[in-house]
Amino acid sequence: MASPTLITPNTSTPKPLLTPTIKFKLTTTTTTTNAATHRRRDFLSLAAGIFAPALILPLSSTPAAWATEDAEYVKETNEVINKVRTTITMDKNDPNIATAVADLREASNTWVAKYRREKALLGRSSFRDIYSALNAVSGHYISFGPTAPIPTKRKQRILEEVDTAEKALSRGR
Repeated sequence: MASPTLITPNTSTPKPLLTPTIKFKLTTTTTTTNAATHRRRDFLSLAAGIFAPALILPLSSTPAAWATEDAEYVKETNEVINKVRTTITMDKNDPNIATAVADLREASNTWVAKYRREKALLGRSSFRDIYSALNAVSGHYISFGPTAPIPTKRKQRILEEVDTAEKALSRGR
């Protein structure tokens, strides 16, 4: 049976659902979080102000460093050009062709990985031509295997691109 207090209406004033102490604690917590957020934001903006100039200006921005990088690019590109020429002109019955193709693929992958992200080199005609030649050679050997001979038309186009790239390198382009 139900208790009589539940059936009879309550004549006293209703109690508030949330006590003022709970509201005070919520306000205090929010203020602390905002203060911590502001301190973190201030620290990050200070750190960004200190480290941003170092990130924007590269350490090797002197013209002498550019000259050494350019000389290194020319040297490594000439080495890749020589490897392309010797590999694609090898006889298909040569027993060393598989190792020559493997060496060429390793050299071309290294060259491409090193220079394709250099913004200064992307506009050079030597870079475009050697990149195109390496792409054609690698694509052929990946598709048909290291012992498959390159068709005559493709070989002529690759050799023309390599010659053009070599001329552009000698002119500083």
